[in-house]
Amino acid sequence: MTTMTRYLRTEQTMAFPHGRLIASREGANYVLAPDGWDHLAGPRPRHAMFVSREEAEDWCEREGWDLHLLDDVPTTS
Repeated sequence: MTTMTRYLRTEQTMAFPHGRLIASREGANYVLAPDGWDHLAGPRPRHAMFVSREEAEDWCEREGWDLHLLDDVPTTS
């Protein structure tokens, strides 16, 4: 059985002009950080917007991130 990953983008800030990329998988949320995916404790950021896989890929390309990271979201099991 494959686990579906949904992607979100946070609001823009001065430090992150294109927002940050979040992945939601198996009820857990992860933010893309320089060393890979970091688990987010608590609920997802309130103003994060769901984006498609294609939009997540576009975000990665714009920010210079490896697209393979989108397939490396941790699992909770």
